[in-house]
Amino acid sequence: MGIKALDYETLNENVKKVQYAVRGELYLRASELQKEGKKIIFTNVGNPHALGQKPLTFPRQVVALCQAPFLLDVPNVGLIFPADAIARAKHYLSMTSGGLGAYSDSRGLPGIRKEVAEFIERRDGYPSDPELIFLTDGASKGVMQILNCIIRGQGDGVLVPVPQYPLYSATISLLGGSLVPYYLEETANWGLDVNNLRESVAQARFKGITVRAMVIINPGNPTGQCLSEANLREILNFCYQENLVLLGDEVYQQNIYQDERPFISARKVLMDMGPPISKEVQLVSFHTVSKGYWGECGQRGGYFEMTNIPPQTVDEIYKIASISLSPNVPAQIFMGLMVNPLKPGDISYGQYVRESKGILESLRRRARIMTDGFNSCKNVVCNFTEGAMYSFPQIRLPPKAIEAAKKAGKVPDVFYCLKLLEATGISTVPGSGFGQKEGVFHLRTTILPAEEDMPEIMSSFKKFNDEFMEQYEDNWSHSKM
Repeated sequence: MGIKALDYETLNENVKKVQYAVRGELYLRASELQKEGKKIIFTNVGNPHALGQKPLTFPRQVVALCQAPFLLDVPNVGLIFPADAIARAKHYLSMTSGGLGAYSDSRGLPGIRKEVAEFIERRDGYPSDPELIFLTDGASKGVMQILNCIIRGQGDGVLVPVPQYPLYSATISLLGGSLVPYYLEETANWGLDVNNLRESVAQARFKGITVRAMVIINPGNPTGQCLSEANLREILNFCYQENLVLLGDEVYQQNIYQDERPFISARKVLMDMGPPISKEVQLVSFHTVSKGYWGECGQRGGYFEMTNIPPQTVDEIYKIASISLSPNVPAQIFMGLMVNPLKPGDISYGQYVRESKGILESLRRRARIMTDGFNSCKNVVCNFTEGAMYSFPQIRLPPKAIEAAKKAGKVPDVFYCLKLLEATGISTVPGSGFGQKEGVFHLRTTILPAEEDMPEIMSSFKKFNDEFMEQYEDNWSHSKM
């Protein structure tokens, strides 16, 4: 027989173009080494529970009761579960048409979308419409749905920050669109310059690309920076002038490790700016239960909220969501619990605050340990992680190391990260997987390993790095920034 439909040669070319470094060559090699018995520290993906973060007690109690509602009929259930968890489980079960095993509306349970809208109003000070909120299987699914509506073909471009989370480059490739990069400035703590945006749009248009959307990741992934209110105003003005829809990836909004730049949503700044901008700029904002002090990655819960999107377009997005019938219902419950948290006076409030505060305070300390650790290493320089879950140090590779990488058929930072993995078991992601300026090399690691393990991990990294630099240096040196 001849070539078949699912033989590699006949696959959709867009599928072959997709690259996703977070689960790429380094991850596959780490998995092989793990099977061979080597201890691997998977810092390649923001997966808190896999690295030892404990789940918050109250949400798990509520969802356990929702998953096994017969427990609510047990006379002594109050001896095992607190009264507020029992009440909340009944509250969410009453919203479903048959418990967690039944499909919900394709946009998510109306009652939970209402709770999301109330959360957004408390956060931003402006009303939110539940009809413009869709619950999704993680924020990633929402991003893919919206990009699918924006990208009509290769001639359509999306402005994406570089370095960027590869969800964007991968999805744009899969949908046959064009990624239009705008570079963040490392020497300005990964700041954003609007002149760079204008230049990127001009270059894209010169190539015949219609730029239709802009992505911001705030706080940044992999760069960890927090956008200031002034920055957000500049971005929204730019989107207004260029007639772009703004996609606000705000999944790390709970993960802030400094007090100078708190998280401010793009939607709040847009509303503060007033007409005509507040009535004209199209904005889609994304959030999730996977990050923050929740870290419930495996539950796959997220939402997106639409601002200034025409009703006909909302109907089309609803139609596309309906193809999948329903977002994951247990994850919708987690989302409800995240956006409608316990309040002072609730029985479980004290424990909830202790657990969540403990996680965030530990992450803040770990961000500092990791930044200081990288900056103590030879030919490594790292900006402080202001937010999110990652460190993104620049690795200044000597010419001999770059030459050795070329001989091995590897990109230089991939070569470095593979050597690091083999020597220490630390699984990272090379900066080339996120995009970076020509001739500059990075790696991304999460700040999620257990706090008590951090000193040993950073010591292991320093030992490897400094020996690697000695091996390839040959009297070459590079001053720090």
